[in-house]
Amino acid sequence: MVAQKTGSGITLVVGPEELLAERAVAAAVKSARDASPGADLVELSASGMAPGELAEAASPSLFADSLVVVVRDVADAGEVAVKELLAYLERPAEEVALVLLHKGGVRGKKVVDAAKKAGAHVVDCAEVKRRGDKIAFLRNEFRSQRKRVGEEAVETLLEAVGGDLRSLAAAAAQLASDIEGEIDADAVRRYYAGRAEVTGFAVADAAVEGRSADALVALRWALQTGTDPVLVTSALAGALRTIGKVAAAGRGARANELGMPPWKVEVARRQARGWSADALAAAIRVAATTDEMVKGGGADPAYALERAVVEIAAARSAA
Repeated sequence: MVAQKTGSGITLVVGPEELLAERAVAAAVKSARDASPGADLVELSASGMAPGELAEAASPSLFADSLVVVVRDVADAGEVAVKELLAYLERPAEEVALVLLHKGGVRGKKVVDAAKKAGAHVVDCAEVKRRGDKIAFLRNEFRSQRKRVGEEAVETLLEAVGGDLRSLAAAAAQLASDIEGEIDADAVRRYYAGRAEVTGFAVADAAVEGRSADALVALRWALQTGTDPVLVTSALAGALRTIGKVAAAGRGARANELGMPPWKVEVARRQARGWSADALAAAIRVAATTDEMVKGGGADPAYALERAVVEIAAARSAA
């Protein structure tokens, strides 16, 4: 994640890597609230922005001296949103910290160019593809938590968890929290050997996010290392139920009201954005059928699970 700092109150987050983009947004919001602790936060989507919506959101409030306005989906902005954003960027308000998220590509490029011209702080969230870059990412995760980690341990963790940055970050945080002293390869192997159910969560996260290839890789690794297929179906069903619960509760629901830790609610809200109610219901039925098959109702649990993760990922992608 490469940042280009300026004195502007505009942050432009560009690239498809969701974890890095989320961190960039969180950093921008924190910076704005550090400068003005009472700043209100308003989140908008450029893909469905109505006329006047941005101007209204960025208007001064009687109850707050400043605002943070986060506009997502700039790459999917329609004519109304593009017009609103370009007009705002011509004369940005001093009391507003504006954060724009663009996944990359040519769509919405007028807004990107205008934001840069306005002096935006640009954060590059390009997809992390190369193995070496993922290893560097893991090292940085451990360094940020002040944990020493061996070279082989990092390689072992990457093999165990797969290449998804969110899964890697979660695994690094868990290891840093649970393991005393330096983390070596043996510690990583012991950790995952003793907690095979963790791999079921990696499969579930990839499937409900529509990443069928990653889900299949994680599933095959899980089964090869002895994870019980029942744990995988349980993780799939749990992830889908959590998405349904959080989506039904709406944006205003608090973590304590949902009976979940805040991080889990945030993950579920992000995952829920790709699901319709009908697609979610269909995926839950797939998980239930697969659970019956791996408990003796089918001849091949591995095949049933592979089919399930592909169907669940496809349902999310089509939603």
